[in-house]
Amino acid sequence: MRTLVTTVLICDDHRRFREHLRRYVAAVPGVDRVMTADTSAETFVRYAAELPALVLLDVAMPDLGGPETARLLVSAHPGANVVMLAGTADSENLARAMAGGARGYLTKDVSVEELCAALAHVVVDAGVARANNGHGPAQVIDPPLTERERQVLDGMSRGKTNNEIGRELFLSEDTVKTHARRLFRKLGVNDRAQAVALGFRSGIVR
Repeated sequence: MRTLVTTVLICDDHRRFREHLRRYVAAVPGVDRVMTADTSAETFVRYAAELPALVLLDVAMPDLGGPETARLLVSAHPGANVVMLAGTADSENLARAMAGGARGYLTKDVSVEELCAALAHVVVDAGVARANNGHGPAQVIDPPLTERERQVLDGMSRGKTNNEIGRELFLSEDTVKTHARRLFRKLGVNDRAQAVALGFRSGIVR
């Protein structure tokens, strides 16, 4: 069977973490070359020169920041498969990154086994998405979201805070939080980053 994804670009400004991750990513089946970058500027240069099949991008890049780096990279290269690397407290930045075109995220505190399993899954999904011109099967949400829940999720996908979403929809911040909790429960997720990722995958938000 032909390998769909072979090259990965890791973008993180912490050298020790970057090199640690590089070794483990290189051992994932389907990956035969791993490149690294430590700034957003280098990320753009390396991507344009190498066109890696998958980009692992730190959400806290020091120059432009991860969300803006993801947005600019996907804007310049619409076929780029970007997956964010994040700590446990980066939910809003992750939502912004995925609103800008990132396809998902991995937390930095996962075990080596979880990292390899998740990356292997992402590798396959990226290849399938390209094979289908980016239009994979939509995930069905049951029970479906209400119109108001969809509006709240759309606001999240644009990187809006709960207060900003409330002002757009003429709702109190507490009411927005109530809708958010309900849509999290329906989607089976724990935070807005996971909700936005699933929203894009399922076609609820675009």
